Amino acid sequence: MVGIGIVGLGYWGPNLVRNFNAANQAEVRCVADRDASRLEKIHSLYPTVDLLQEATEVFQRSDIDAVVLATPINTHFELAKMALLAGKHVLVEKPLATSRAEVLELMDIADQKGLQIMVDHTFLYTGAVQKIKSLVDSGEIGDLHYFDSTRINLGLFNPNWSVIWDLAVHDLSIFDYISSGKKPVAVSATGVSHTQMGIEDIAYITLFFQDSTIAHITSSWISPVKIRKTLIGGSKKMVIYDDVEPTEKIKIYDSGFSVSTPEDMHRFYVDYRFGDISIPKVAQTEALLGVANDFVAAILEGKTPISNRLSGLNVVTVLEAAQQSLQQRGKTISLV
Repeated sequence: MVGIGIVGLGYWGPNLVRNFNAANQAEVRCVADRDASRLEKIHSLYPTVDLLQEATEVFQRSDIDAVVLATPINTHFELAKMALLAGKHVLVEKPLATSRAEVLELMDIADQKGLQIMVDHTFLYTGAVQKIKSLVDSGEIGDLHYFDSTRINLGLFNPNWSVIWDLAVHDLSIFDYISSGKKPVAVSATGVSHTQMGIEDIAYITLFFQDSTIAHITSSWISPVKIRKTLIGGSKKMVIYDDVEPTEKIKIYDSGFSVSTPEDMHRFYVDYRFGDISIPKVAQTEALLGVANDFVAAILEGKTPISNRLSGLNVVTVLEAAQQSLQQRGKTISLV
């Protein structure tokens, strides 16, 4: 059994406790949070789990093999570093850290210590994203042309980090996964704050690639409706992924276009194809349980998890550049 210690019992922490408690070959042995009321709630559900107030108490325990961090973004690097130096495997709630340099340092420590470090990009474990990944890998939709995602809702403002670190991180991790780590060469982002906090609550990110692929991500905390919709265009087929849909989350469109150029090079013809629409069945298993099982398997078997540290590095690299672009009113930031 892998002894698990969970630090942070705010919005996401209790979900982690529940899923690691159900994971294969894992046992949640202690949790830590400075809020006594949060600890009491966990105690009422899991009376055998030890309650601690400080993260360092978790790191010092000999019966803890792995630490799961569900703390504010600005604490991820320091806490993950302390846990690794204490000889613990680490799973960090997204994003892995706040800069590329921080992620590289954590990776280096993990290598030196022979430890796993993983980021919780939960959506990669959903049946819908797994299906999209298989469609791309099999070549069914052809070459990726575009990725256009909208993730908006009302509320859950973060007073310290812009909306891209909260919402866009999901879409960046999904694109990174389905494209097998396709790296953008530049990023541009614009956004605005509508509060005195000065934190962007609505933002638009555009990713540019060496080829004709383009990705665009819309994120907002100030929408009257909740939308979680992604359009993926391929050279053969197109996909709509709507995570708000209870059952028909993916629709595959056998639609596209082709361009023919006649002898007159100043004229061309576009032929449009409108084919069938198919709705594949996707698995309905809980994604966070998949994260927990993957982390434990990585520890016990040395397997590379789906949401691995390179995924965390790629996402943070783009987020850091996008934040720089936000602060410079959309200036294009090179990533090469």
